[in-house]
Amino acid sequence: MITTLISNVLILGGIALLAALALYFISKKFYVKENPLSEKIEKVLPGANCGACGKAGCQDFAKACASCNREEFADLYCSVGGDETMQKVADLLGFKAVSKTPQTAVLKCNGTCENAPIKLQFDKIISCRLANQISVGQTECPNGCLRLGDCVKVCKFGALKINEQTLIPEVDESKCTACGACVKICPRGLFEIRPKSPDGKRVYVACSNKQKGALARKNCKVACIGCGKCSKICDLIKVENNLSYIPSDVSAEKYGEELVKACPTGAIVMTNNKKEQ
Repeated sequence: MITTLISNVLILGGIALLAALALYFISKKFYVKENPLSEKIEKVLPGANCGACGKAGCQDFAKACASCNREEFADLYCSVGGDETMQKVADLLGFKAVSKTPQTAVLKCNGTCENAPIKLQFDKIISCRLANQISVGQTECPNGCLRLGDCVKVCKFGALKINEQTLIPEVDESKCTACGACVKICPRGLFEIRPKSPDGKRVYVACSNKQKGALARKNCKVACIGCGKCSKICDLIKVENNLSYIPSDVSAEKYGEELVKACPTGAIVMTNNKKEQ
C-alpha cells in the first residue's frame, strides 16, 4: 500500500516537472520583449481603459504608439487625455502632435415626461437593453429614450445623469470625454459623438423617431415629422425615413436660430455650452 502510494506520488511529481519544463521552454521561445518606450507612454496616459481610441485599453494604445511611424501616429488619439496627453506622447516619440477638436456626446431625443408622457409602466425591468427587447417603451415611441439609465451606468467619468424632472439623461460636457461608451450601450442608438464648436453653440435634431408625422407626434409632441422645412434652409440637411438630420458641420451661428424657428414641432434645438468648455 505504501509502495503504491509512493509510486503514484513520484509519477505525478514527474508529470508536473515535465509540464513545468515544457512551459518554461515554450515561454522562452515565444517571449516577446516589452518595448520600454510603450511603458513610458502608458505612464502618461490617463489610465481610463475606455476604448475610445479604438484599442483594447491604454496598454494596447501605448504599444500602438510605440510601434507606429509618423503617418500612423496622426491617426492615433486619446480623447480622454486630449491634446495635452497626445503632446506628451509625441514628445516621447519625437513626433509632432496633431491637435483635434474636442468632442462630446449628444442625446438625439427630447422625450421628456412632459413631451412624451408615460403610457406603460415597467415592472421590475432595470435595463434599457432588456426593455428594448420586450417592449416598445413607456412612452410607446419605438425610437425614444427608455429612461432606465444604461448609459449612466457605463459612463466612467460621471458625465451622465438622469434628470429627475425630465426622466431622460443629461450630458455634462465639462466631464464628457467622448469615449463613446454611451453610444455603444444605448440599444436605440440615441447618442452621437459631435465636435464642440469654438463658440459653444450646437444645433441638431433632438429626435430619432422614424414614424410618420401624426403617429410620431402622438407619442411625443416634439417629434420630428420629416416635413423638410429645415432642408430648405440648408442643403446639407437631409430627411430620410421621416426623420431630419442636421450634420455637425452645419453652422449653428449661421443657421441655428432660423432652423429652430422653422421647425413646426420644436424637434430642432440649439444649445450654447460655452461656459462648460
